[in-house]
Amino acid sequence: QVQLVESGGGLVQPGGSLRLSCAASETAFSIDAGAWYRQPPGEQRELVAAIGTTTITDYADSVKGRFTISKDNTKNAIYLQMNSLKPEDTAVYYCTALSGDLELWGQGTLVTVSS
Repeated sequence: QVQLVESGGGLVQPGGSLRLSCAASETAFSIDAGAWYRQPPGEQRELVAAIGTTTITDYADSVKGRFTISKDNTKNAIYLQMNSLKPEDTAVYYCTALSGDLELWGQGTLVTVSS
């Protein structure tokens, strides 16, 4: 069964950077569009960034200018480059991807921003 596999989370100091990756486990799942969500401790899940089939992107106001979402069709993966991280960016980050009518979610990866 095809899955989205996330990686790249971890502990980082404020002002630091991390790059999250989300790859489909099977090449048959060709990613058309995708997004990253996050769920801070004790809060609801929220949209962080999205990328469409034409690579048009959209970002939450709280991450504009700091985060960049991208898609690599050759690797069947989407990425989230996170710069200038703040303690309030601490959350479990989830990727989601769409291939035709099929939508998948990753298992989540924890990002902790703390000194």
